[in-house]
Amino acid sequence: MTYEVLSDDKIRQALSDLDGWELRGSAITKAFSFGSFQEAVAFIVRMSYICEAHNHHPELTNVYNQVTLSFSTHDAGDVITDRDVAVASEIDTLQ
Repeated sequence: MTYEVLSDDKIRQALSDLDGWELRGSAITKAFSFGSFQEAVAFIVRMSYICEAHNHHPELTNVYNQVTLSFSTHDAGDVITDRDVAVASEIDTLQ
């Protein structure tokens, strides 16, 4: 599969369009907060369907009601691509 590796300018532009996502190293990351552990896990399940449909899976942590997702495209050398931005944008529709 071919992905567009994003320049620093394109990453900044993409992040300005993604609420709460930030650049951390060579990944885009967002922390989500929920009312309970069950709500956090339900979010993980819902977003897993999006990730599976794109065959693109985040690094994920869950501590009680907090979920943190980080995306980079491993197939492209652990850089940020248009694929990361597309999946992040779709996940944001879940909230």
